[in-house]
Amino acid sequence: MLKQRVITALVMLLFFLPALFYPSPEPLLLLTLLMISAAAWEWGRLNGLSQIAALALGGACALACAGAWWAGVLVRPLYHLWVLGGAVWVLAGAWVLNAGVAAWSTHGRVLRLTAGMLALVMTWLAVAQAKVIGVNFLLSILALVWAADIGAYFSGRALGGRFFKRKLAPSISPGKTWEGVCGGFLAVVLLATSWMWLDTTLQLGAPSFFTHMAHKGEGLLLLGLVFLTAMSVVGDLFESLVKRSAGAKDSSGLLPGHGGVLDRVDALLPTLPLAMMLYSI
Repeated sequence: MLKQRVITALVMLLFFLPALFYPSPEPLLLLTLLMISAAAWEWGRLNGLSQIAALALGGACALACAGAWWAGVLVRPLYHLWVLGGAVWVLAGAWVLNAGVAAWSTHGRVLRLTAGMLALVMTWLAVAQAKVIGVNFLLSILALVWAADIGAYFSGRALGGRFFKRKLAPSISPGKTWEGVCGGFLAVVLLATSWMWLDTTLQLGAPSFFTHMAHKGEGLLLLGLVFLTAMSVVGDLFESLVKRSAGAKDSSGLLPGHGGVLDRVDALLPTLPLAMMLYSI
């Protein structure tokens, strides 16, 4: 399993890194459009669609993203969209997680499919606009989510249950702990501090998300880090809830050793649009 996981990760990096660092955004936009479409297919399957209907959902997601690209939306200010999307993620995320696994299937299928489509399209738009701002900016947001995940994993394994008696969400993801959340946040703070130092020392071109937020005020930067770390956890738990409701271990088997695309991007779904919201303030 570990060998398969490593090989898959290397293959993904072989495509992702050249697209990320390519001077123009088109290669990355095409690659992420393909990934988002695959995630939409997985979303359809997790919510009870047939194979053909799920493929149609993936195609509709691709058309929506391509249409926005063709219409020039990627270079337009989308402040109101980010604020609306952020509000929906915060309120609906809290509502769905509080309602629990059993309540998910009681929501209308059309509502569930539409919500997933909108979340995926908004995530693609956030990736696209962040890439237009600069590689350093986009990569810093991605690294924030990765640092939160890695920090939560190791601190949860080492300290889980020592300081908090109750786990984070035992009915949704029994392995997640509050110690893990705290460790993830500390990892994000360390990452942000190091990244801002590199921004200043190496003059990396377009400011990172961390440097940009620090220019607005250190207090806003700290609040932003808390907020985005928390929302990355919400994204992870949200997908876990949907999978548990569907009786699935992974969103699909598209990525051997890793599960599906949704399994890899779940924490990014709320975090990328919300980072763009903070950037747009």
